[in-house]
Amino acid sequence: MAVAGASAGKLAAAVKPIFSRDLSQAKRRVRELYRAWYREVPNAVHLYHLDISVKQGREKVREMFMKNAHVTDPRVIDLLVIKGKMELQETTRAWKQRTHIMRFFHETETPQPKDFLSKFYVGQVP
Repeated sequence: MAVAGASAGKLAAAVKPIFSRDLSQAKRRVRELYRAWYREVPNAVHLYHLDISVKQGREKVREMFMKNAHVTDPRVIDLLVIKGKMELQETTRAWKQRTHIMRFFHETETPQPKDFLSKFYVGQVP
């Protein structure tokens, strides 16, 4: 068992980074991506005729970034940054439709109650 642990340590050291050599470089890339998204929100709201304000869009961008704030592996962070850049490019070049953008805003909504008692507790039943 000790041999397996030692070889796993050597294997982990042999893995090459995607872009960032350490956590500080990865965090810098995340900040750059966050700033790019933050600047793009007003353009996206106008381009896609969204039913939200710029403030709501920026809050959603912050929420999406904070969802992955616990990640500390630079390789995983780099992968997430690559995916974020792809999403940004698709959004800025209007390769998406309005429904694709609004789908991000419906993720955090609470589902409507379906049974009688739940509707009654919320006050939807007359």
